[in-house]
Amino acid sequence: MAQPLLFRLIDKADFDYALIEPGDKILIGASGGKDSTALIEYFGRRLMRPNPSFECFALHVESEITPPLKESMRSLYLSWNIPFGSLHIDVLGRLKSGRHMNCWWCSTQRRTELLDYAIAHGYNKIALGHHLDDVLETLFMNALNKGELSTMPPKLVYRNYPVAVIRPLYYACVEIIKQHCSDAGYMTETCTCTYQDNSERVAIRKKIDFLTGGDLKKKQQLLKALKNILPEYLP
Repeated sequence: MAQPLLFRLIDKADFDYALIEPGDKILIGASGGKDSTALIEYFGRRLMRPNPSFECFALHVESEITPPLKESMRSLYLSWNIPFGSLHIDVLGRLKSGRHMNCWWCSTQRRTELLDYAIAHGYNKIALGHHLDDVLETLFMNALNKGELSTMPPKLVYRNYPVAVIRPLYYACVEIIKQHCSDAGYMTETCTCTYQDNSERVAIRKKIDFLTGGDLKKKQQLLKALKNILPEYLP
């Protein structure tokens, strides 16, 4: 049976950047949304291939402003033979006085928990559900706000920790992920937080859609440009 398009794109990212290697212990960030759920499904299917050489565990980080995983989601993970767990953190309690709660702060705190958990339990990689659109949005946000050319890499090896972050959905646009989830027949949760503040990312997303006309090939060309740098034509 042919691999779904999404899984073929993940396989390509794995081949290009050596995301999944023999002996890996991979911690998957499980938000309950479409991106991480599709990623967990991939790992489950991947483990069913002959002679899998890695192991993985899905971790859901919940807080007072995000709901716990529904039982239906837990059952779905188990049907893919992916072990999972959850932990609770007080995101609002960590917010410094005078600071405004936003999506960046919440995601940073959850990322910290994933890193701490990975180190404490011997995982050498953390798999996150960032996709092609996330990568391009971050590229433009950093260029416009920081004046730097940077974004989310497919594989980030920490200098001070024995852990690497991998993004297997690097080549997959959000529409492909949505279509896959629809074809697979599972529903996923979305963030129900009342503190959502990602208006800048939404605005950048609209600008990229205007620039590319929503064309996947043009988005892929933007991604390709990050590896096709001609220094002699830059300042």
